[in-house]
Amino acid sequence: MSNAEHPSRRTVLTAAVAAAVVSGAGPAAAASVPDADDPAPARTVDYRAWTTYADWRSGAVKGARAVTGARPGVVIAAPAGTTDYPDPHTGTTAAWEYATWTSPVHRLSVPSTEAIASWNAHTPAGTWLQVELSGTYSDGTPAPWYVMGRWAAGDQDIRRTSVDGQSDGRSSVWTDTFAIDDAATGLRLVSYRLRLTLYRRPGTKLTPTVWRLGAMGSDVPDRFTVPASTPGLAQELLVPRYSQEVHAGQYPEYDNGGEAWCSPTSSQMIIEYWGGRLTPEQLSWVDPSYADPQVDHAARYTYDYQYEGCGNWPFNVAYAATFQGLQGVVTRLGSLTDLETLIAAGIPAITSQSFLKTELTGAGYGTSGHLMTVIGFTAEGDVIANDPASPDNEAVRRVYPRREWENIWLRTKRYNASGAVASGTGGVCYLYFPAQPTARQRQALAAVGVR
Repeated sequence: MSNAEHPSRRTVLTAAVAAAVVSGAGPAAAASVPDADDPAPARTVDYRAWTTYADWRSGAVKGARAVTGARPGVVIAAPAGTTDYPDPHTGTTAAWEYATWTSPVHRLSVPSTEAIASWNAHTPAGTWLQVELSGTYSDGTPAPWYVMGRWAAGDQDIRRTSVDGQSDGRSSVWTDTFAIDDAATGLRLVSYRLRLTLYRRPGTKLTPTVWRLGAMGSDVPDRFTVPASTPGLAQELLVPRYSQEVHAGQYPEYDNGGEAWCSPTSSQMIIEYWGGRLTPEQLSWVDPSYADPQVDHAARYTYDYQYEGCGNWPFNVAYAATFQGLQGVVTRLGSLTDLETLIAAGIPAITSQSFLKTELTGAGYGTSGHLMTVIGFTAEGDVIANDPASPDNEAVRRVYPRREWENIWLRTKRYNASGAVASGTGGVCYLYFPAQPTARQRQALAAVGVR
């Protein structure tokens, strides 16, 4: 179940769609990674990230500084001050030293109706961070600073959380997504800045370290159907298989397992594909009678206490990046050709989609929001997915018809079981990949707009 399942995000997007309607395992067979010098096709997505030492040096700092190394980042130097944070989910208030880093203005190549921030960081016990986004609208007026997430890898200091109720009457934040309230007016976000606030317990030398901070802006056209792509790859990646359903009823405090855990289950599959492993000590809190305790762990450490679920997209990405040697982003892709480019380079993807039972042959279920892992393509071009909505691990590998799958993933409008117009995610995905990718992996990522 993805963010689309929860009313705070689903309600506004469905209403906006309705208003718009009223108003109007082998080597690659045939595909290759596009040459970096080839002219890029027109895109509806702009992803920008700060990752290099020069990037971090380009930001405005108050008490923070850039650091070099294999993974350059930003840390607390001398704190800018101390502030109290009343945690709404624990009812406690504590003092925290803080420092800030603010990005330069990024002018979007795609004036956008939506923006989603994501980050990769290390937050040792006694530290946490906050990510905010502000920007300029297409009419030249400013958007306010919006909180896109308050996050810590653990849950002993604060409860990681999104922030509801943020709006200026022109745009709003719905869990993890900045959205223009009425895209039909033509209003768009044309530029943005990101502000990172690093927190630590007073009097210590602790610091979070942030290695990647970025945002994806997009203006995906409203559509019930999308153009069909031509199959170009026959290849399957060997990704571990985990079922979310074997966890049904586990840990109600983390949304009760089962259908609610598609996102962390998918995340754990790809984390382990890249070699990420949890130690017995890390898993010692899980009931020893439960199978695949690493999935329970992923659910706990992606859980958003405001959203009351594990489907916060950036929180899943941030969790994946806590594993040594991994990084990740939230973005949108434009076609199955983009996914083929990634699979050809050995990079699987976690995709978000909504559909009726009759719309996806072989699924056996319908959903208003679900995450699954694309691991390859058959010789006929059909999609091979590790679908966690399966009765057991053995049943997780599925083959779905290419045309059906492509449409339900990329569309932005659909009809729900009641016949009403509802929203689609328009190609949202998480990508997890090595902190030091190979040349071919870098080329594939660049081809889909991720650097």
